Amino acid sequence: MGIVFTGASTSIDGYISGPGETGFDQLFRWHTTGDVELAAPTGVFSFKLTPGSAAYFGAQIEATGALVVGRKLYDLTNGWNGQHPLGVHTIVLTHRPLEDNEHFSFVSGGIEEAVAVAQKHAGDKAVGLNGGEIARQAIDAGLVDEIWLDLVPVLLGGGTPFFAPGKGFELEGPLSVIKSVSVTHLRYKVKYGAPKAQ
Repeated sequence: MGIVFTGASTSIDGYISGPGETGFDQLFRWHTTGDVELAAPTGVFSFKLTPGSAAYFGAQIEATGALVVGRKLYDLTNGWNGQHPLGVHTIVLTHRPLEDNEHFSFVSGGIEEAVAVAQKHAGDKAVGLNGGEIARQAIDAGLVDEIWLDLVPVLLGGGTPFFAPGKGFELEGPLSVIKSVSVTHLRYKVKYGAPKAQ
């Protein structure tokens, strides 16, 4: 069984989107700052990354076997028109489940059930969780092994935080640091049982 991780492109002040769902052009500018083309496994889009970002993001894509997302993201993307761009099975945690299909499972029993279903689909690969409330629920439940931050040098001043309010935890690391154009990629291990961060 692989690790469970959460990750996102986040502003220096900790937001994954700005007020009114804005700021994505700034948060994802690093997807277009290089010369190395990296296509999504489904081929629906591609990025132009620096060599460091391409190696980092390519390894993340290769390592990921399933995803857990919230219904808000699923609806915002229109269910990615039938399949997540990474081409992996995606579990949607929701109070309004739809019918499961070959690309999506809809779970309403809580974050523990969603991660367990994702792990079955992922096999030996990692399970990725989207940020916000999903990440917070999983961390509070002791389910997240690592946090992967794509830290972007911008202050959004408000919006949707990477982590919703919850318990405090210490992190171990960084396990890796990759400096690139318009982003620094960081990986940390979550330390459970450690004193709460103040």
